[in-house]
Amino acid sequence: MFSFALYDRVRGVLFCARDRYGEKPFLFHCGKDFFAFSSEYKGLLVCPSISLEIDDWRLLSAAYHPSTGLDADRQTVFRGVQQLLPSEAMWVDVHTLKVDIWRYWEIKPSALREKAVESEIFAEFRELLVDAVRLRLRSDVPVGSCLSGGLDSSAIVCIVRRLLGEKAPYNTFTGRFPGTPADEWSYAKQVIDQTHVISHVVEPTVDRFLDDLPQFMWYNELPVGSSSQYAQWSVFRLAKENGVTVLLDGQGADEALGGYEQYFAYYLEALRERGEWERFKREQPQIQARYPLALTPKARGWRDRLPFRFRHFLSNRLRFGTNLLYGLRPEVAEKVAEETKMRRKEGFHSLANALVQDSFGRYLTTLLRYGDRNSMAHSREVRLPFCDHRLAELIFRLPPHLMMGEVQTKRLLRESMVGILPEGVRTRWNKQGFRPPQDLWFSSPRLRGLVRETFHRESFQRSSYWLAPWWHEALKRVEQGQLGLGWTLWHPFMIELWQEHVVGVLRERRAKIAKDTA
Repeated sequence: MFSFALYDRVRGVLFCARDRYGEKPFLFHCGKDFFAFSSEYKGLLVCPSISLEIDDWRLLSAAYHPSTGLDADRQTVFRGVQQLLPSEAMWVDVHTLKVDIWRYWEIKPSALREKAVESEIFAEFRELLVDAVRLRLRSDVPVGSCLSGGLDSSAIVCIVRRLLGEKAPYNTFTGRFPGTPADEWSYAKQVIDQTHVISHVVEPTVDRFLDDLPQFMWYNELPVGSSSQYAQWSVFRLAKENGVTVLLDGQGADEALGGYEQYFAYYLEALRERGEWERFKREQPQIQARYPLALTPKARGWRDRLPFRFRHFLSNRLRFGTNLLYGLRPEVAEKVAEETKMRRKEGFHSLANALVQDSFGRYLTTLLRYGDRNSMAHSREVRLPFCDHRLAELIFRLPPHLMMGEVQTKRLLRESMVGILPEGVRTRWNKQGFRPPQDLWFSSPRLRGLVRETFHRESFQRSSYWLAPWWHEALKRVEQGQLGLGWTLWHPFMIELWQEHVVGVLRERRAKIAKDTA
């Protein structure tokens, strides 16, 4: 992982580059008479010459679909700031300020390893993953791991134990949510018991979140998609409190290996494209049985066939529905829905198309931004073995059944970790993201009170895109017990608070700088 600029004084050029996955940020502004770059938005936006104007469409796109809007394009949410994308490099002529940007690495369509022996592929993947972990253990400061109890972080911890030996002390850091369905402690405990690591636990709560909110938003710089990012923030703070500087984490596995059950729809589509009808007919009902929500439920399919304007009208007239689009003005909602559709990359089967885009241009890029901001806020360095380009170069040359066949998410990882992971973890079929019970958080009067106050602000009431009455009614429904609707309320709530705690603070600091230099 890297983001850097090298100045060649002799030639008068600046060479800039960002790592293959975009683990580290590279933000820049090219003005009429100056070029500026930074690893943080606030490093640029305190400059009075750089516009604070916001692209609202990107905010709304990210709110509706977290894989788009804020990190997928060179243009950022701030119109005065651009970014290098993952795997991009740039020359800047310091005399003319001419900029030349190119992509130095990418996953391209190539012949698939159709005749590969499964056991050999699993062994090859295991060897690469072990080496990726080994490389990231190099350090002259203490190294530990995040441990959620999921497949990815658990695999890393188990590999680390094998590499370091049984007696080497090793610290893990876990976020817990006791007494809720979000708590994965039973799985994390299996790994802890097998590897005998030194376990540290933190319990992020809604009250701690509200106490930390201004600082949390300031360091994250952009609106955060869920309370999951606060849980991550809390784990990194726990590592700082215990003196562990470097942390290994499992980020990147879900997007490259097919870790979300919704990828099964793309998997089945890939089988149809390839004419693998026997496998398709055998596995489709098995997928439906193990992952009943993986494929679009019939009722939802019929509902989505109704004209959007009709559904939008009914939702606002009868005050039902949970889709964020119903809380936007209809013409805005239609544009947001259209702009967030996944496009097809030529040469990839349907599953690879989704995974490549989510890994290198959509979803993962946003998650990596969260990880960078939350770790750097506590001066921790996070290293991601699954974001090793050698793994990607293997994965995307495989036929779909080696990626998600036999009714398995992350089949490569599961099969390669036989005898390494505890079986209770390796064969857990439910995917559970590392996030607090956000729906239960909305039972907090303190949180609901802040949401209510936010939705009654003049800026929200007079918004050119939010339909304030719909959101007021949605909050009432939450107060009446529909806590799951809190996931939808989160997005406009975060955007409005971001305007206050980040954009507002930046304006104040710029005004102070202008006054001090006048």
